[in-house]
Amino acid sequence: MKKIILLSLLAIFMGSLAAPAKSLPKKRMALQLYSIRDVLGSPEKYAQNHEKVFKQLAEMGYTDVEPAHYGNGKLYGISPEQFKADCAAAGLNVISTHATRGLSAEEIKNHDFTEALKWWDECIATHKAAGCTYIVTPGFGTPKTLAEGQVICDYQNEIGKKCRAAGIKYGYHTHSHEFQKVEGTIWMEYMMDHVAPENMFWQMDVYWCVMAKESPVQWFKKYPGRFALLHIKDKFEVGYSGMVGYDAIFNNAALAGLENYVIEMEGTDGTIDIMEGVRRSAAYLRGANFVKAAYKK
Repeated sequence: MKKIILLSLLAIFMGSLAAPAKSLPKKRMALQLYSIRDVLGSPEKYAQNHEKVFKQLAEMGYTDVEPAHYGNGKLYGISPEQFKADCAAAGLNVISTHATRGLSAEEIKNHDFTEALKWWDECIATHKAAGCTYIVTPGFGTPKTLAEGQVICDYQNEIGKKCRAAGIKYGYHTHSHEFQKVEGTIWMEYMMDHVAPENMFWQMDVYWCVMAKESPVQWFKKYPGRFALLHIKDKFEVGYSGMVGYDAIFNNAALAGLENYVIEMEGTDGTIDIMEGVRRSAAYLRGANFVKAAYKK
């Protein structure tokens, strides 16, 4: 019986990989462009490849992108208006980006965000011009003490206020280190309790949560409504390993407060290239009956 079930599941998975994109249901889904950094990871690569790559992503079923190359008021070396236009030409929206300005040891010691918040003024203006709904900090290091951690929380509250004033939602992307303890308290739990929900949502990376031996759904239950975005990831392409319970995660989307999800890949197992990996990830979720066509109301 177990063998039959396993073969059936494998057939479903392989079927989703082979199914033509046009035959799969349309769903709103984003790709974190860090996934394809080998083809779009620099201004030079972007200029050479973006038209072809964006067209391919749209054909795979992606509707949105989440860039990961912000600097000095530009995305991939070009103006936010041009980046938005490049995406729109392929039928893609710029939903969010990963961008942040960390604090120096001196700034943490002095509880001084003056220069850091000036940086955010330009960053927020760029994201507004690109049409983003969200800006996501890709992570901070784990503080040595809760006093240091409180300064980081205060900083994130200030960033969130600035973003809200501009009509953008500010979020924080988790890895696995946020589940470590600082002075006996789980760092993520401390941040959850000391950064106001209206100032910051959470973009949980479900793969790194599982790698930290934590349950995404348990965190949804503990902090309902706080997870506006999710990074949907696996060891390689989504659905590859069987390690992540995507059905339970998506079945608890309302509890999480999910508005949109973003597929991300760190790489492949070497048997396929990254573009095939992101295609298979999209096909897996488009073919999964536990994933809705859209989540944001």
